[in-house]
Amino acid sequence: MSTTETEVDARVTEEQGHLDLVYARLDRMRATAQRRLTATLRESGGTPQARSERESYERLYTDDLAKFDAAEHNLYFGRLDLDDGEVRRIGRIGVLDDDAADTTLLLDWRAPLSRPFYLATPASPEEVARRRHIRTRSRRVRAVNDEFLTLGDASADDTAHGDVVNETALVAALNTARTGEMTDIVETIQREQDLIIRSPHRGVTVIQGGPGTGKTAVALHRAAYLLYTHRDILSRSGILIIGPNDDFLNYIGQVLPSLGESGVLLSTIGNLFPGVQATATESRATAAIKGDLRMVDMLKRAVRARQSLPTKPVPVDFDTYQVMIDSDLIKTARTKARSSRRAHNLAQPAFLRAALDGLAQAHARSIGSSLLDGSQLLSSADIADIRDEMSQDVDIRRALLKFWPSLSPQEMLRDLLADPAAVRKATPGWSDADRSALHRDPFGPGAGALTPADVPLLDELAELIGYGTDDAERAERARWRRQLADAQDALDILTGSAPQDLEDELDPEILMAYDLIDAEQLAARQSETQRLTTAERAHGDRNWAFGHVIVDEAQELSAMAWRMVMRRIPNRWMTIIGDTAQTGDLAGTRSWGDVLTPYVADRWHHRELTVNYRTPAEIMTYATRVLASIGSGQSPPTSLRSNGIEPAAIRAEADMLGATAFGAAGRPELTGLTAIIVPDAHHAQLTSVAADFDSPPRVLTVGACKGLEFDNTIVVEPAAILKQSPLGHSDLYVALTRATQRLIVVHAEDLPDELSDMHRDA
Repeated sequence: MSTTETEVDARVTEEQGHLDLVYARLDRMRATAQRRLTATLRESGGTPQARSERESYERLYTDDLAKFDAAEHNLYFGRLDLDDGEVRRIGRIGVLDDDAADTTLLLDWRAPLSRPFYLATPASPEEVARRRHIRTRSRRVRAVNDEFLTLGDASADDTAHGDVVNETALVAALNTARTGEMTDIVETIQREQDLIIRSPHRGVTVIQGGPGTGKTAVALHRAAYLLYTHRDILSRSGILIIGPNDDFLNYIGQVLPSLGESGVLLSTIGNLFPGVQATATESRATAAIKGDLRMVDMLKRAVRARQSLPTKPVPVDFDTYQVMIDSDLIKTARTKARSSRRAHNLAQPAFLRAALDGLAQAHARSIGSSLLDGSQLLSSADIADIRDEMSQDVDIRRALLKFWPSLSPQEMLRDLLADPAAVRKATPGWSDADRSALHRDPFGPGAGALTPADVPLLDELAELIGYGTDDAERAERARWRRQLADAQDALDILTGSAPQDLEDELDPEILMAYDLIDAEQLAARQSETQRLTTAERAHGDRNWAFGHVIVDEAQELSAMAWRMVMRRIPNRWMTIIGDTAQTGDLAGTRSWGDVLTPYVADRWHHRELTVNYRTPAEIMTYATRVLASIGSGQSPPTSLRSNGIEPAAIRAEADMLGATAFGAAGRPELTGLTAIIVPDAHHAQLTSVAADFDSPPRVLTVGACKGLEFDNTIVVEPAAILKQSPLGHSDLYVALTRATQRLIVVHAEDLPDELSDMHRDA
């Protein structure tokens, strides 16, 4: 055995001994949490305060167990040897040694003392003499690599590469085959990423970065860091992460659990309104119109149009008389309701009070003038009695509320988009083409389904209507009363079924159900909300104020979607991730300033990621040309690596595009995860072709592959991708930059100029 092998073996043995100690302590921590959880679950009801405390402890112990399970993967991955001889060992979670007071077996990667592991370089060693990378599998150390950060030290195993640190671990991670799920980068965080992850800024931080720069990974690790640093705040208010589509959320879904954090709500814009799952599709032009701020005025006018006036007096029978509801009466009541400045549904009581007042006074004048003594008038007390009687009259209330009805966002939007006349009335100055694009056939296929662009409109209507505020609280109180009554009924049944001579027949020490629990406690036990996490409660509450919001692929959000997001983060503590060169939505953004100025003026920070960790230089050569054609003025990110695999183009007949693409995907050199990226118009065709193949790769449109990455990508008909949208170059830029290893282009039309010299494959 050589000296080098002996040294490496010694390092592995040394770190294995420490890993065994860490896992022994972790197992004890897990066992303790399990015992406490079991004991907590056995405890009986008690007072509401005791129940609340028990439930808090139950969630705490359950979260601990989940954190310990998640930490099993590469628990211990780094070590710092400082100039003064201090040793710091870095892991996914912090582990203390109970057997040695004040001894830390493992530092949490988010702890301030762990930071040099990510920042130290030979040029700026941060008092670090040696950085060690420990690679584990299950509970065994498999490899150890050392970096000596003292300048001129020739014994380093790794060679520093500019600002890239932990290079051996980084390259190994980049070359690992994709699995369809994003993995965390906790072992390989780079300096420019760490500065963003740990940013102390409490306002809006925009992270701009080209393809493959790790924007999403940085955002997720920032979420984990914020939960660690500000847990007292964020454990109560929660963090919301918004992604572009469900595929993306599934892709990133395991990152935070692997870091020991699960209390985060992941959502798309289409799922952000409680009770709504918007999965229907529509044209890009229609979605762009719905995302335009003109929709705000349109929806306001549409709601006001529901505050109508009678075209002729409406007679209603009351107490052997007939009262008339006329335009003047409703107009006066409407003016008073509107002057309250409350949302439509919340102003309804003011409208009803004013209308009943006017109707009672008119009726009093009518019956007063009909008395024998025509000068006799009814007193104010008499008029009040009439008003009270009218308020209890179902027919009168129904007749009045036709002119100020209760509205719901879903019904309002459905009825509006199905009524061309209502749209025309609410859109003065609009073109007929824009109005026509909004129309939805109420009897057409999928007429009741919602699109993602509909959801911000629902949220806007909810604000205008007052939906989900006082109404929701009243409904919740009514639900609780029903649940309480049901619980009392259950206990009454138990009490009634007990023997009347209980004291004679049963041991008095035996307790019945009604001796141990009352109706309120039983109802609370049955209430699902008692066991919901912060994220789960937030998901069902449209008015929830999150402590922090992260928006990924933020360039795709329309102006209407931003209004929806901003309502959920009144403190404006946000992390916004995107690349304006990749904007594909016609209602998306090309300028962060245009998006943020209405909400925070110039009080936002801009950070940029410049290193492309995903895309090899060979692929970026072509992507950079497309970027130049976009005209965004952005510089391309610098690819960290070159893999020597040139992108290839395959020409095919138009009717053979699908077969050629799937044939290319089956080549033996395409190892790992492969995706076929197609123009919108080709998606159905290639999806049907996939049925002829065993285990075919996924077929995705450009919009569906945003934020995702694959080992290999096959881009079909790039010329059609360019033509499908005014932002076609941005779409092509996205499509070309999804691969970590190989790119193949299949085409029938001539290649765009930017790809015309691509290597030809038979």
